[in-house]
Amino acid sequence: MRPPLCDIMTCDEIVRVYLPQVRSELVFRLVTDKGIPQAKVARWMGMSRAAVSQYISKKRGMGDIDISMDLNEIIEAWADGVITGEGSVTICDLCQCIRRIKSKCDPQTPKNQI
Repeated sequence: MRPPLCDIMTCDEIVRVYLPQVRSELVFRLVTDKGIPQAKVARWMGMSRAAVSQYISKKRGMGDIDISMDLNEIIEAWADGVITGEGSVTICDLCQCIRRIKSKCDPQTPKNQI
């Protein structure tokens, strides 16, 4: 029997540890690379203007996640979705990408664990 690809502990770690880091990168790109005003990013993402400012100044969402080509594509797709209102990125997409990054860093990590 094959073990499940994810479980509640994996999802919890993704949401708690990695999602804030990826969200920080997303907000940074929307404001600095795409030139969208902070107030508009805050409104689009359902967060306060202060939260956007903290993401940009790296006071929130800091971490050492490796932004691979795959993760970069996910962040860009998420950015496009935020801008157009037609998002297609899921937590599962993010989870699978982070699992690949983690498995490259630690080949001993089982595929079903982060």
